[in-house]
Amino acid sequence: MRLVRLARPKAPLNPSAAGRHPRALAAAAATLAVAGLTAGCSGGSGGGGATGTITVAAIKGVDTAPLYAGAKPGGAFAKAGITVDIKTYSSVAAEISALRQGKVDVAAGDYVDFLYSAAKKPGLLIVADGYHAAPGVMEVLAKPNSGITSPRDLIGKKIGTPLQQELPNKSNGDPYSLESLAAQSVLNDDNIAPGSVNWDAMPSGNLIRALKRGQVSAIVVQEPYIYEAESQLGAVEVFDACSGATSDLPLSGYFSTKAYAKGNSALLAAFRNELQKVQASAALPGPVRTVLASENGMQNSASLITIGAYTTTLNPASPGRVATLMFNAELLSAALNIQSIIFH
Repeated sequence: MRLVRLARPKAPLNPSAAGRHPRALAAAAATLAVAGLTAGCSGGSGGGGATGTITVAAIKGVDTAPLYAGAKPGGAFAKAGITVDIKTYSSVAAEISALRQGKVDVAAGDYVDFLYSAAKKPGLLIVADGYHAAPGVMEVLAKPNSGITSPRDLIGKKIGTPLQQELPNKSNGDPYSLESLAAQSVLNDDNIAPGSVNWDAMPSGNLIRALKRGQVSAIVVQEPYIYEAESQLGAVEVFDACSGATSDLPLSGYFSTKAYAKGNSALLAAFRNELQKVQASAALPGPVRTVLASENGMQNSASLITIGAYTTTLNPASPGRVATLMFNAELLSAALNIQSIIFH
């Protein structure tokens, strides 16, 4: 699988802050035009020249920045003869509901929610791989001077983790979200058994406040929450949740339904082809950060957050890694046959 990884900022935001990931970006890179993504490298229509309109449900974020850039008027999709109509949603649960009801043709989002939904109720297909972790994209953070500086310091502690929208909230403190599954894998590598820490699921927007108030001893979050926690609380990294066995962990993808694919396979293939080209163009960090600043309201942080990798192929082994984590954590009652839900 080919991954397009964005260059990491070279200088720390605050050189004196211990344990911080470098986040500052050279000014020239931050001001690169968005044309690199909107133009893409399409060079013609993909998927056998199919054209038409496809409606995509998405949540504005780092993972979907190439989609929003490519869908701009005159962008890569338009040049390939595909009109991409993006419907922006506030939750993955709402996206999945819209997808199953036929209100949208494709939906982008967190693998755990979509794979859980696919296992619970057949009918979903994986159309494209989207976004993978890189160093600094998902971290366990604690307050400065908390005494928590290593994985073993978390034993017996409560760690805040994002609430997974499709899954029933676990009340026993077991790994639950993609973030906690990844973090627990790292803890396992350090011989810290499941059950040694208590995972506390809550809405992502509440995690930093919970850490500040001492309701949890640490939190596991992705960007831009990492940057926000560091900026607001001076939070420090305990460990990178996507390292070792979870290095380059797939985080999100694009899904459709078998019903839609049955009658629109050529258009769906063309969409995937162009999306992968747009994501290949995302190797330049400037355009992605420009989209985040203009589309996501991240004017002050877009040039400072750490960005992961956008994939340019769909390998079943990629979402399969997430499905395996879910099965091992008993979020899935049976192993999910990823090959059977890949759109071909």
